[in-house]
Amino acid sequence: MKILVGYEDSKVAEAAVRLALKHAQAFGAEIIIVTSLEQGPALKKEDIDKAESKLEKVRKLFSVDGIPCETHAAVSYHSPGEDLVDFAKEYDVDEIIIGVKRRSKIGKLVFGSNAQYVILAAPCPVVSVK
Repeated sequence: MKILVGYEDSKVAEAAVRLALKHAQAFGAEIIIVTSLEQGPALKKEDIDKAESKLEKVRKLFSVDGIPCETHAAVSYHSPGEDLVDFAKEYDVDEIIIGVKRRSKIGKLVFGSNAQYVILAAPCPVVSVK
């Protein structure tokens, strides 16, 4: 079994990681942790290095328990939701775990919702954590 976790260095992402750890232990799953960085003029190499460093810290949480875990810093012109769905398809994952932030209806309308996109477009079950 493969579990994909969307990670963005927030409290809800930490909750998603904790749940993924429990699911991995219960189901003998391997973990894929993905953070999405938007390609563009504002993105600097330091931003990528910082994201990879944070991913490495999270990966170590799983390695302590002997759970296979790989990490990816996705740099693209896609939204984070699109990146997660693409990874889920490419790696044939069985479950996606994502953190969900509360946002007003107007905020969702104006900015969209990555979680909503993942839930609707994912090729597998999606577990949301708040």
